[in-house]
Amino acid sequence: METHRPRYAVHAALIVICLVLACPALYALQVSTLTLEEAFTVPPKLFPPSTDFYGNVSSLFTDQNFGQLMLNTLNVSMLVVVVKTLFAMLAGLAFVYFDFPGKWLLFFFILLTLLMPTELILMPLSGLVSQLEWVKQDPDLALTIPFLASAVGTFLFRQHFSNIPRELVEAAQLDGAGPLRFLFLVLLPLSWNVIGAHAVIQFISMWHQYAWPVFIGLRPEDQMIQVGVRKAVIVGTQTDFGLLMAAGVVASIPPLVFFVLLQKQFMSGFALMRDK
Repeated sequence: METHRPRYAVHAALIVICLVLACPALYALQVSTLTLEEAFTVPPKLFPPSTDFYGNVSSLFTDQNFGQLMLNTLNVSMLVVVVKTLFAMLAGLAFVYFDFPGKWLLFFFILLTLLMPTELILMPLSGLVSQLEWVKQDPDLALTIPFLASAVGTFLFRQHFSNIPRELVEAAQLDGAGPLRFLFLVLLPLSWNVIGAHAVIQFISMWHQYAWPVFIGLRPEDQMIQVGVRKAVIVGTQTDFGLLMAAGVVASIPPLVFFVLLQKQFMSGFALMRDK
């Protein structure tokens, strides 16, 4: 009988790689504890941590309005995740279970949009939201409506639905189930892993939105968290690196928590797509 010997070298190499990859995050956490004077010491203080982390974080929420910015970003991100996932599922349903002229051409065009740089559509989208006066009257619409369509989500759900046995469709038709009933009662329970993977991708993407909120010129109280991180950089004529890193650490907590909560579904969803 063949015995499996522990591969200590492999595990040691993986531990070293993980530590190297974690160094930037650990360094950011270390710098976030520094005062303004300590942040400019040469060489920089690497250990032990200083004592100003609480002061930096308190300054973000009292002086930089981080609480409101994080709430704005959370509302926008969750709305986009829910609606975008629903639209992607409906698109996947249409491309798999419906026959209509030009279906494959339309699907090819949707995939082609993945190659289009986001910066290319900023100007026309900005003109559109300005004409509709969303920026001043309803900034949530300006931040969400342009991002509710998902080529990535359409592709994921189309691939997932195409591998579900056709017998389920025939059984649903015999029971008199319409397309939406079939979607929510049959396909939805079979798609939680793909939904989780898509939700993580879209939440992180929306949480890190910076160019669009700056480009359309939202009011400071309506901005998103990444804009707040950028504005926290400058204090007078100097860059407070401790405050900057504290802003980065605080801003990274919600997407990290979201990923941890859906980690199992995220990994299972992509493993499912890979196996198929």
